[in-house]
Amino acid sequence: MKTLVVGLWGAALVAGAIGCGDKQVAKAPPPPREIEVVQLAPSPVRDASEYLGTLMSRQSVTVLPQVAGYVRKIHVRPGQKVEAGAPLLDVDSREETAALETAKAQRTSSEVNLEQARRTRTRLESLYKEGLASAQELEQARAQVEALEANTRAAAATETQREVQLQFNTVRAPFAGTVGDVLVRMGDFVSATTPLTSVAQADVLEVSVSVPAERARTLRPETPLEVLDESGKVLLTSTVFFVAPQADPRTQLVEVKAAFRNTVGLRPAELVRARLVYNTRNALQIPALAVVRQSGQPFALVVKEKEGKTVVERRPIQLGTLGELAYVVEGGLKEGEQVAVTSLQALRDGAPVKVKAQQSPAAAQAGAVAGGGAAGGSR
Repeated sequence: MKTLVVGLWGAALVAGAIGCGDKQVAKAPPPPREIEVVQLAPSPVRDASEYLGTLMSRQSVTVLPQVAGYVRKIHVRPGQKVEAGAPLLDVDSREETAALETAKAQRTSSEVNLEQARRTRTRLESLYKEGLASAQELEQARAQVEALEANTRAAAATETQREVQLQFNTVRAPFAGTVGDVLVRMGDFVSATTPLTSVAQADVLEVSVSVPAERARTLRPETPLEVLDESGKVLLTSTVFFVAPQADPRTQLVEVKAAFRNTVGLRPAELVRARLVYNTRNALQIPALAVVRQSGQPFALVVKEKEGKTVVERRPIQLGTLGELAYVVEGGLKEGEQVAVTSLQALRDGAPVKVKAQQSPAAAQAGAVAGGGAAGGSR
């Protein structure tokens, strides 16, 4: 009997020890996760759209000859910059040169005959005063002088015409610019309809974009237009000076133009990215990497106070355009609310958190990029 009592007492001690051990093994709840947040506040955002634009020179011509003949000399090469009046190429001018020499000889002959006729008239006038010449002879001398004066003027005009015609054999640049491709070679026969080359002025360019008609109705004078590089960086900024009065009947798009001084080496006929800024307004923005996507629906983790605890609430939101650092919030969030920007993958709806610091949306976006980002894998 004594042995049985001792055994029962030992079993009771063992059971008690096991019960105490179970209480010690039970895990305590994890501490709230420390996160960084941003507090939403309105900031200026732009209502802008991007289009494909075409650059055009404000001065660009295709050079044609004004005479027919064989190309004797080419003075320029493609891509060369020329001044106004600089020679581009020469067309065979031997025929025009001979015609000019003939005109000069005719003028000289007329001047000699005119001088002789004037001397004869002067002599007859003296003889007429002395009664040694008749009035008829004097009238004939005077008429001869007038006829030779007219011939001399005609010869001089013919010479001037030949000089002008000879100048056409040297094709010159109509204005300062850059030479395009030279389309003819030495010895080619050209006529007045043969394209020789082109000259384009690239110091001031126009950019032309086609926008939807409903967007064109909202345009106003001096609407900003930005020319972008391939990475989206602004190269040049200008303002709209022309909006087409009617839409293209085939595409229903409206042409819009802006001009700018070309300081970055763009070329006419180049295609560029262009952005029209229709309006500027105040709106809430959320850092791009603070957005969690699920099945295409964007969510934000909003910090809330619930039953005395700080937790995050997974809330669907509506996003607008994406800027350089953040999305425009069109719905689902309110001014003054705090949104988590770190540890997004580890947070679940209703998870307790501890707010570490508040940042501006731009600073939060920069920090998330520097830290490797946490939202990319939750989309």
